[in-house]
Amino acid sequence: MTRARTARITRIGGPEVIEWIDTDLPEPGGGEVRMRTTVVGLNYIDTYYRRGIYPAALPTGLGVEAVGVIEALGPGVDTLKVGDRVGTFGPERGTYATARNVAAERLFPLPDGISDEIAAAALLKGCTAEFLVDRAAQIAPGDWTLVHAAAGGVGLLLVQWLKARGARVIGTTSNEAKARLAREAGADEMILYTREDTAARVRAITGGAGVRVTYDGVGLDTWEASLDSTGIRGLIVSYGNASAPVTGISLGVLATKGSLYNTRPMLYHYYIAPEERAAGANALWEMIRSGKVAVTIGQRYALEDAAKAHIDLEGRNTHGSTLLIP
Repeated sequence: MTRARTARITRIGGPEVIEWIDTDLPEPGGGEVRMRTTVVGLNYIDTYYRRGIYPAALPTGLGVEAVGVIEALGPGVDTLKVGDRVGTFGPERGTYATARNVAAERLFPLPDGISDEIAAAALLKGCTAEFLVDRAAQIAPGDWTLVHAAAGGVGLLLVQWLKARGARVIGTTSNEAKARLAREAGADEMILYTREDTAARVRAITGGAGVRVTYDGVGLDTWEASLDSTGIRGLIVSYGNASAPVTGISLGVLATKGSLYNTRPMLYHYYIAPEERAAGANALWEMIRSGKVAVTIGQRYALEDAAKAHIDLEGRNTHGSTLLIP
């Protein structure tokens, strides 16, 4: 047996509900490997499970993204070997752990030249940017797009991915320091939503037309601005609930705002088949290697300081990607 330190929650609530326990890992079962964690990626989805926005049977582990090294193979695993560097973004929870048993089919081999920290900072967020830009929407060169929370972990990658596809990008953020980061990532225009009317500025920037695609990972707080910023027959891609879920919306609103489209996609629905998983991850590694996408690691915390990391993330006191280090 291997001893591991693992986070769990037995009730939903604030960051204080995160507990740490010692566990004994059995030998990996059929189709599994034992993975020693080297870096954990923090994501907003972790807070959704902790807060009960996404339901989960309790008790449950936390975290879906991590990078590590394979230490043991279970029966039937012949595509990986001990010593391989691998990453995962779930959907199974439990990456807040020093080691765990993981289904081999959930793992992405890491290429040479991509460090553990870069992989953990980019795997979930970068694959999110990949499917949001290249598959969930149709972006043509020159199209105006809007990215809410443009200095966040997904936001910075989205800005760069959109620019690599030839789009023009308007970003929103809360302060000038974050706006500077998004501009450095390639944003053409920035809006400080704490000081300006987002939709009015978007319309001014686009000559009244509005944007072709709005990327909204914030949710309820930005829904009205997204509706009013998106041009006729444009698309709102609602991919997150950082403030709160969008509920109680009449479909008729989409008509009155300009025959808008809206989609609420999930990463896991775009990474089902092995070939699309491989293609999406390879697109991410190529974007990083080519320099078209640079990964920003904004902050690091000790693994058992995950509660503090959650407080900072939900308080909008982070930028770029956040890592938890065992």
